[in-house]
Amino acid sequence: MDIFMIFSFLGGLALFLYGMKALGKGLEELSGGKMRDLLARLCSTPLKGVLVGAVVTAAIQSSSATTVMVVGFVNSGLMQLSHAVGVIMGANLGTTITSWVLSLTGIEGDNFFVRLLKPSSLAPLLAFVGIVPIMFSKNAGARRIGGILAGLGILFFGMQMMSDAVAPLSELPEFRRILTLFSNPLAGLVAGIILTAIIQSSSASVGILQALSASGGVTFSSAIPIIMGQNIGTCVTTLLSSIGASKNAKRAAFIHLYFNVIGTAVLLVAFYGLHALVKFDFYSAAVTPFWIAVIHTLFNVVSTVILFPFASFLQKLAELTVGDGRPKRRRQRTQL
Repeated sequence: MDIFMIFSFLGGLALFLYGMKALGKGLEELSGGKMRDLLARLCSTPLKGVLVGAVVTAAIQSSSATTVMVVGFVNSGLMQLSHAVGVIMGANLGTTITSWVLSLTGIEGDNFFVRLLKPSSLAPLLAFVGIVPIMFSKNAGARRIGGILAGLGILFFGMQMMSDAVAPLSELPEFRRILTLFSNPLAGLVAGIILTAIIQSSSASVGILQALSASGGVTFSSAIPIIMGQNIGTCVTTLLSSIGASKNAKRAAFIHLYFNVIGTAVLLVAFYGLHALVKFDFYSAAVTPFWIAVIHTLFNVVSTVILFPFASFLQKLAELTVGDGRPKRRRQRTQL
């Protein structure tokens, strides 16, 4: 791997992150204040909260943005802490949509529609269609839609550049040895947490992993702990947003953290326990963007199903973490 391949990868990463940012911003601006109103008004029960959180996150393509909004609503008193639990769970479900869109890089076939859906074909088309209203339309809504399409096109361009840059690495034994290190659950978990904490987006970090899988050197054993770590890493943004906020807002941030940490712990133990018993055939096989999307979705769906009945427990755990801070009354000694 020479310096020019590194430049290519970094350029692709820059385009990918910019496209992700532009896409999310465009979707949020297009919705106006509707998404915020939806969060504030329709979360009267945990189940409704899950559905609303999933819909909002799928629409704005950012679980971090949704959970930050939740922290803000709890801080301002627009949302009760008990209602925030369901929305946070739903946000984790909604964020899986991005990985499915990015899994289009792995589709194969000579059919016209299959070829059209490949990012190498779709990216320039989306970018061109998007730039037309941006440049020539005076309608704000049309320009926002153009920004969304252009952002998606740029995102796909970046994804393709990263994939092309890392593809030759499949022939380097050193690269394979590095990726093998992440098959250690703890190392993979930490790598996923750090990567996501740095770029402040689990969707983006999952996309980077999908691009790296083009090298053929990323195995299921490496990808699974990294993906689980990515879900924990995204909590950093929420925790940062709660600094200086009310106690309930901080508790909402900790609910997000505990949901992902407990879900990760349960599923890691279950997966590696089953693997020790039955030895999964796919464990050392190369993973594809499609299967990364499947793993990411399964993790979030199963975590939600397992922890949804314990929503009140997560709330109590957060309340214990961020106490009321009331000073204890000292007993007055009676004077004899």
